[in-house]
Amino acid sequence: MVSLQAALTREHRDIDAGIEAFVADLDRGVIDPEPLLNAFEALRRHIYLEEEFLFPAIRQSGLVMPVLVMLREHGTLWQLMDTLTELLEGNDRADVGDVLLSTCRELLGALDQHNSKEEPIIYPHAATDLTEEAAADLADFLETGTTPDGWACEAAR
Repeated sequence: MVSLQAALTREHRDIDAGIEAFVADLDRGVIDPEPLLNAFEALRRHIYLEEEFLFPAIRQSGLVMPVLVMLREHGTLWQLMDTLTELLEGNDRADVGDVLLSTCRELLGALDQHNSKEEPIIYPHAATDLTEEAAADLADFLETGTTPDGWACEAAR
């Protein structure tokens, strides 16, 4: 069985890969939103599982400030996803290619900064701060869970 830390980190890599695929297409002049929108769905789900399953136990164990930083950064990521979604939906895509590209690169940079803190500081606590039941719930959600309709991260509410 893969550890929770490894599974959460793998999700980061998969999300990055979807955004990077969209950027690679943009660099070739192709605007195919599917990889980006799939990455957004995965990122929103990932943020949900962190905020609802992982962070409460970690915060309760005393790691408050790092969790607050992660929550604030989730809000930034959420806002960038909303901006990109609006660009894809509300405009002639050919006219917004440069803005899409720069905003995707901004999102990738924000994810890199976020993940470089979250993976070594927050994720090791998944093995130590979650109860056995909470760890099982998180593992189950990683396998089959979906984000509830209308849910938004704490910083976007």
